Amino acid sequence: MSYRLSLLEKSPIDEGETASGALKRTLELAQKAERWGYHRFWLAEHHNTDKLAISSPEVVIAWILAHTKRIRVGSGGVMLQHYSPYKVAENFNLLASLAPGRVDLGVGKAPGGLPLSTRALQYAVDPTLKGDFAAQLQQLDGWLSAQPSDIQGDTLFATPLPEQPASRFLLGASEQSARLAASLNWNFVFAAHLNGDPAEIGRALSAYTHDSLGRRGLLAVSVIVAETAAQAEKLAADRQQFRVTGSDGQSVTVGSHAQAEAYIRQSTATSHQIEERTSSVLTGTAEQVHHKLEELQARYGVEEFVIDTPLAEAQARLKSLELLAAESRVLA
Repeated sequence: MSYRLSLLEKSPIDEGETASGALKRTLELAQKAERWGYHRFWLAEHHNTDKLAISSPEVVIAWILAHTKRIRVGSGGVMLQHYSPYKVAENFNLLASLAPGRVDLGVGKAPGGLPLSTRALQYAVDPTLKGDFAAQLQQLDGWLSAQPSDIQGDTLFATPLPEQPASRFLLGASEQSARLAASLNWNFVFAAHLNGDPAEIGRALSAYTHDSLGRRGLLAVSVIVAETAAQAEKLAADRQQFRVTGSDGQSVTVGSHAQAEAYIRQSTATSHQIEERTSSVLTGTAEQVHHKLEELQARYGVEEFVIDTPLAEAQARLKSLELLAAESRVLA
């Protein structure tokens, strides 16, 4: 069976490099990904870090749309808790009007940063009016669902209203998120690059397919491909993940114990729990990794993988994605 491959890009900043240099490489990667046959190119959102260049995916989406022709471009994702659902709808309605049929809106529940940036992003926001994440997503869906025929009198709309609205994706790592996506008729992406527990993946994707009456979710996975399996294993060595959960209910997945400790220092929660998670990176040659993707497809029934390549070094990342795409027999 065939499946689609899409990319999740974080625009890592190499040592001694500026953000401008990293963003230029992101554009070059998008153009190569289009030539190589990747289906989507998504930009992640991160705040208050000198390691990653994208704090506003919408801005970079517009830039990449203007310099590519066919590949779908979107967010992976917008961190909705920080923003007005109305403004997010305006941004993506405008993007969808600029590039009809090519825009994806991916929304995530995570903060995209540590507590200092979260407080700054939510400055002067009344939490009692904001509602929980499910309520925010429902508001966003309402703004995105408006039709020109609905306009009557003094009614508020998220303008412009595009002929082809952005496709909607909820990024999550739980059965609860899967059911929420299905309830709003959104696409669902399980973030296995953050939570690789096979049982949780299975429960979430099965729940989504059941509740959405047969639709298939997408699976985001971390992948490192090299010329040999030994080279890939070496590139993947010493990769860790930590899940930090505070007594206030807030949680985040970070890539080092130092980041976990920074989260705790910045948090206002009275206590925290740190859980080390096994990094679930698929490694090997292109043929070996595609075999692993085929196994995941058979197990979970997914028809599209969103590929995250957790390599900071630019040439290794580029080579990994090029090698993966070269196995074009599985691209659809």
